Amino acid sequence: MLAIVLLVISNIFMTFAWYGHLKYKSTALPVVILVSWLIAFVEYCFQVPANRIGSNYFSASQLKIIQEVITLSVFGVFSVLYLKESFKWNYAASFVCILAAVFFAFKKF
Repeated sequence: MLAIVLLVISNIFMTFAWYGHLKYKSTALPVVILVSWLIAFVEYCFQVPANRIGSNYFSASQLKIIQEVITLSVFGVFSVLYLKESFKWNYAASFVCILAAVFFAFKKF
């Protein structure tokens, strides 16, 4: 569970590092890159321990799929609340497909 919590925190920082600057398009690109790298450093401080801890319970592939679900969940909330974008039905359908991937990744065959 700790790995999942760390992945969520990591993804919040990652989302701001990668997409937060879209609200500030007039800011010079070198400034945006520097600020994004600083935010990404904090993200790595959560991501690396999350993967290290998570590898005790999940395979690398399972960790990656968990990461993608968290990434899309965090980004969905971010895009609606921070970027003020609308959430469309096809985004929800895409998320259902990702959840199907989780099912198959964790299914014992």
